[in-house]
Amino acid sequence: MYLTRFRFNTARVGARKLLSSPQVMHAAVMSSFADIPIVSEDGPRVLWRIDRNSRAETYLYIVSPDKPDLTHLVEQGGWPQTGRWDTYDYLPLLGRLAVGGLWAFRLTANPVHSIRRKADEPTKLTAHVGPRHQLQWLLERQERAGFKVVEKPVERQLIPDHDQHELIVHDRRQLAFAKRGMKDPVTLLTVTFDGRLEVTDPDALRRTLTRGLGRAKSYGCGLMTLAEA
Repeated sequence: MYLTRFRFNTARVGARKLLSSPQVMHAAVMSSFADIPIVSEDGPRVLWRIDRNSRAETYLYIVSPDKPDLTHLVEQGGWPQTGRWDTYDYLPLLGRLAVGGLWAFRLTANPVHSIRRKADEPTKLTAHVGPRHQLQWLLERQERAGFKVVEKPVERQLIPDHDQHELIVHDRRQLAFAKRGMKDPVTLLTVTFDGRLEVTDPDALRRTLTRGLGRAKSYGCGLMTLAEA
């Protein structure tokens, strides 16, 4: 497994085109591999995420079973003369995961739930639009995903019972983009979670980090990354 980071030159038209459509970005990411990656629910897959740290710093992160070649991204949306990307062996970090380990994490996800307005209607996937429900979406998945979000001491909770976790929800984006073969545009709501977690099941967390969490993985959702807490 590999973790790759690439910085966009947002002054370039090509970069802005890539960043404007998850469909276009997905195609560019998958074109980074000579052999088309096989998508499997039972194994690692290609995951990607866009981090907009500031107007001048926008990064693409990719986790993949094979090393990507981002030459086309450098030419289209980077710095052709000086640009490059960084790829790291992901296995040493995955091997360090142990029960009780504390890590900072970031996750961009598509928090949705199924609703039915009438008993005779089929269920419909609908996005969680409020931070409280988006937070709850993540907490409901943490045990199966191999971690638990760290809770704050009571004295640090600004609003008791509503500010319990070392977690913020931010960068809410409502996306709409065209998809080949579809008349209507695809709409997608994404949010980013930043927080601290404790490892409860290292194997499950390794699966989460290499297979993704939640839906819309092809469109830049589901990739969780860790850093030293």
